[in-house]
Amino acid sequence: MTRRMKILVTGTSGFVGGAVGRYLRSRGHHVTGLSRRPPRAEAADTALTHNLARPAPDIGPFDAVIHAAALSAPWGPAAVFNAANVDGTRHALAIAARSGARFMLVSSSAVLYRPGDQRGLLEEPAPDTPPINDYARTKRAAEALTAAYPGAWAIMRPRAVYGVGDTVLFPRIARAARLRLLPRFRRDVPAQGNLVSIDTLVRQIARAAEGEARGIFHLIDPAPVRIEAFITHVLARLGLPGPALTIGPDLARAAAGRLEALSRRTGWWEPPLTGFGIDVFTATKTFDDHRTRALLGPPDVPTEVAVDRFLRWWRAGARLNDPAMGRVGTDP
Repeated sequence: MTRRMKILVTGTSGFVGGAVGRYLRSRGHHVTGLSRRPPRAEAADTALTHNLARPAPDIGPFDAVIHAAALSAPWGPAAVFNAANVDGTRHALAIAARSGARFMLVSSSAVLYRPGDQRGLLEEPAPDTPPINDYARTKRAAEALTAAYPGAWAIMRPRAVYGVGDTVLFPRIARAARLRLLPRFRRDVPAQGNLVSIDTLVRQIARAAEGEARGIFHLIDPAPVRIEAFITHVLARLGLPGPALTIGPDLARAAAGRLEALSRRTGWWEPPLTGFGIDVFTATKTFDDHRTRALLGPPDVPTEVAVDRFLRWWRAGARLNDPAMGRVGTDP
C-alpha cells in the first residue's frame, strides 16, 4: 500500500504538470496544484493560482514538491526564459525548503545537447559547454539550483514528450504540416532519437516520488525511433500531409538563422524554422537510462500503445476535458 503523501505539483495548467497531478491523485495522494492559470481537469485537489516568476506565498507543509512549471519552447527572449525557468525554480525550491520536502525538478534532455549526433548520453550533470539555446541554458541553471538544495532532490529529464493532452510538441508539427512547411532533410543515415510518452513519464515520476529516488534520471520510451519516419507515420494516420519539401540541413539552418534574426527585430514571434527544431529532425540523440531502469524499473508502456491512445484523442478533437485525459498512465 502506497503511503498517502501531500505533494505540491507546479505547472498543473500545462501538459506535463497536469498529467502528473492527475496520475498522483489516481494513486491516492493529495495534490496541491500551483500554476499561472487554473489547473487542467482533475489535476489537483487544491488549486493555487500564482506565477512562480515571483516569490510564492507561504504554503505547505508538503512531503514532496514536483516542479513541472516551465517555459518549454524552442524560441523566445532570454529574459522570459530566465524568469520562468530560473526564478521559477528558485521560488519552488523555497517552498520545498520551508517544509523540508523532497524536491523533484522536471528538467529536459536538452541540457546535454550540442550540435550534431550524440549517442548513449549518460545520466550525469550537464556539461560545461555552450548550451544549444536559452531553453537549455535556463534548464541547466535550474538543475544547478536543484543540486545545491540541502534536502533530498531528484532531476527528471524527459525527452520529447508526446501523448494525450499534448499542447507543446505535436501541435507545432501539425501546424507546420498543414501549412506545407514541414521539411524532409537530406541525410545519409536517418536521425534516430528517444521520445517519451506522457504515460511513461507520469509512471516514472510517481515511482521516483513514492520510492524517494535521488539523483538524475532519463525518462524515455523503451527504444529509440527514426524521427522523420515516426512523425510521418503519425501524420499519415491522422490524415495530415507529411514533409512537403526536401532541403539540406545547412541550407535549412541558414534559413532558420535569417528567420530568427527577423523575429528578434520584430517582436519575438516563433519562426516556422528554428535551429533547435532542425537539430531535432537531423541529429541523432540517444540516451542511456540504465540508472532509471535500475531504480524505477523499465518503461512499461509500449510506444505503439501510447501512440494509439494519442491518435484516438487527437481524432476526437483533442479536448482538454476529454475523459481520455484521466487514463494517462493507466494500464493498457
